[in-house]
Amino acid sequence: MRRFLSALAITLAALPAVAGDDDIIKLRAGADVPATMDRLEAAVNGAGATVFARVDHAAGAASVDMALAPSQLLIFGNPKMGTAAMQDDPRAGLFLPLRVLVYEDAEGQVWIAYQDPEDMFDDLKISDDAPYLKMMAGALGKLTAAAAE
Repeated sequence: MRRFLSALAITLAALPAVAGDDDIIKLRAGADVPATMDRLEAAVNGAGATVFARVDHAAGAASVDMALAPSQLLIFGNPKMGTAAMQDDPRAGLFLPLRVLVYEDAEGQVWIAYQDPEDMFDDLKISDDAPYLKMMAGALGKLTAAAAE
């Protein structure tokens, strides 16, 4: 029973929650920022997507003698999905490749955050039922859930 309750707690903690008006999906992570980001990067590579950059915001802040809680951004994509979006509206390139932020809040909790693809392209000439939107959302959900464990 204890094992079941532990598994249930982990599963519930990993469920996404959309935060109000900002269209940002957040998941609670079960490890520190570097370990969570390592898992995310491994999941992205394992899915066959391309990692373009991993940005350590806290290291950047430290380089100018400023403090910032641990925070890293992964920039990645899949040309099959991204190209289709940019064919529908070249301005989609403003939002692509995809980005996922892993950060520690003021209470020490680590979060994984990303923008919902459907909302990300709201101001563009991209149909809400474009097949790549569902694929992007599914990929982001699957990859971040793997990283959150």
